Amino acid sequence: MANSKAQRKVLIICGDYMEDYEVMVPFQALLAYGVSVDAVCPGKKAGDICRTAIHQNTGHQTYSESRGHNFTLNATFDAIETSEYDGLVIPGGRAPEYLAINESVVDLVKKFSNSGKPIASICHGQLILAAAGSVKGRKCTAYPAVKPVLIDVGAHWVEPETMSACVADGNVVTGVTYDSHPEFIQLFVKALGGTIKGCSAKRILFLCGDYMEDYEVMVPFQSLQALGCHVDAVCPKKAAGDKCPTAVHDFEGDQTYSEKPGHDFTLTANFESLDASSYDALVIPGGRAPEYLALDESVIKLVREFMQTVKPVASICHGQQILAAAGVLKGRKCTAYPAVKVHVELAGAKWVEPDPIHRCVTDGNLVTGAAWPGHPEFISQLMVLLGIQVSF
Repeated sequence: MANSKAQRKVLIICGDYMEDYEVMVPFQALLAYGVSVDAVCPGKKAGDICRTAIHQNTGHQTYSESRGHNFTLNATFDAIETSEYDGLVIPGGRAPEYLAINESVVDLVKKFSNSGKPIASICHGQLILAAAGSVKGRKCTAYPAVKPVLIDVGAHWVEPETMSACVADGNVVTGVTYDSHPEFIQLFVKALGGTIKGCSAKRILFLCGDYMEDYEVMVPFQSLQALGCHVDAVCPKKAAGDKCPTAVHDFEGDQTYSEKPGHDFTLTANFESLDASSYDALVIPGGRAPEYLALDESVIKLVREFMQTVKPVASICHGQQILAAAGVLKGRKCTAYPAVKVHVELAGAKWVEPDPIHRCVTDGNLVTGAAWPGHPEFISQLMVLLGIQVSF
């Protein structure tokens, strides 16, 4: 696993209807960097789930909300010893509203604050910092609606110029929304004593499409940005600034995954004027997008160019449908979402069973993964090919 030799241990405070991205992106990014991460929720134990919320601006006076993924906790709140952890992460969403009035949560945050250990809180998470008295006299930002509370508690409010703004003051890192993640995570890693090496001038391209899986695009996208990589996202017949709708794929007791609408993902570059030679690696998210992207000749040409030049290519879940269509899997060890096995084997690949489901495989310049639970290994194996290291 990506954290098998972890030199730092971090705690994430979770709750029902925390924002989907704001828990999973830092959770899996830190694991990919080699940090051990425990996620807990008061009143719940390891193996229980917290429901998440998808928050985004859709043209109304405030953000919309829809159901996100189910997030599985990996530790038990009542068994936590704060002395064992080097830092704390607090996601936003609606969960902080009720967590901020939970005495055990407030007491836990106070212990981290009093010890001077790094605390990273985003969006509405700062409600919990306010309740714990951890931002008095500190420079602090947050989602704008949290401003009155932070001012009342004595924080030095920093007005966010954009929704990606972050502020670091002493051991406290605060961010505005999940758009802040690249800087937010980078500042937290630095606060933990981490050093990022080998990322200079690395350029990564994401091949996107409508109804790609929500986590499978955003988690690696922002994890690589947090490392200092330049990351672009493109989609055939779309331009920079256009959006791709995403799909939330989850396992909820049915014989196959369920699907719910995910976040809208904003593209950063134009597909039509793309210069593939200017990028160092290609990432292909899964979801439903690959089944139609695999029929696009311009997509096939792009994938073949990366493979022929032996640049790193990382593909996850159903993304391997595109690799199969491009004819680049023959003789390669490869895993994928189990339903894609037939595509992979007919393309001449050596199938590697995804057991456990987080299993990932590197064969030469190719990294393949089975599903989003494998992101920590998926990202860390791509980091190896790119020569990027995080050390503490």
